[in-house]
Amino acid sequence: MNKAISMIFVLAAAGLATSASAQDAKAGEKKAAMCIGCHGIPGYQASFPEIHKVPMISGQSAKYIVGALTAYKKGERKHPSMKAIAGSLSDQDMADLGAFYEASGGPAANGDAPAPTPPAPVAELLKKGNCASCHGENLNKPIDPSYPKLAGQHGDYLYVALKAYQTDGNAQVGRGNAIMAGMAKPFSHAELKQLAGYLATLPGDLKTVPESRFR
Repeated sequence: MNKAISMIFVLAAAGLATSASAQDAKAGEKKAAMCIGCHGIPGYQASFPEIHKVPMISGQSAKYIVGALTAYKKGERKHPSMKAIAGSLSDQDMADLGAFYEASGGPAANGDAPAPTPPAPVAELLKKGNCASCHGENLNKPIDPSYPKLAGQHGDYLYVALKAYQTDGNAQVGRGNAIMAGMAKPFSHAELKQLAGYLATLPGDLKTVPESRFR
């Protein structure tokens, strides 16, 4: 086989690989049936590891959703239900779901506006955690789409998530992320709750899109 023909085969294979990994929001909508029982019900509450509202994921970036699902699949994020669901997904499934949830969000009122000036104690906590350096000055426009939007997310969920970064050596609970662990561990639980409560009040893009369970 000469070099020209070899190159054609290489380019063709690369094209197939790119096509296979392309995000498809329409395909993701069909694959979201397993997600809507929790994430498609406004105000739905989970009971593990404690009672809290399930996070709003419509409006998060596709890259973040794929990263989160991958972490659950690998066990870097510990949650029995999410690990089982993520473990059933292929890379293509995750890409399609990410595209669907990114597209199903939408800018909220003032979602691009600067965050309102927080109370002085909260401002100190934000500074201590250096939150804006990754999640954006208004906590709604992260500097990279692999980071989540925080503005407007349920405060009780954020509190549970932040505590998970403080947890080590637990087979059922915890999140393995060195950056976030370094940020979260210096905070008391009371401080995390105060910080999460403030983030929940901010205008942002995140929302829950109600969907029928029967499609």
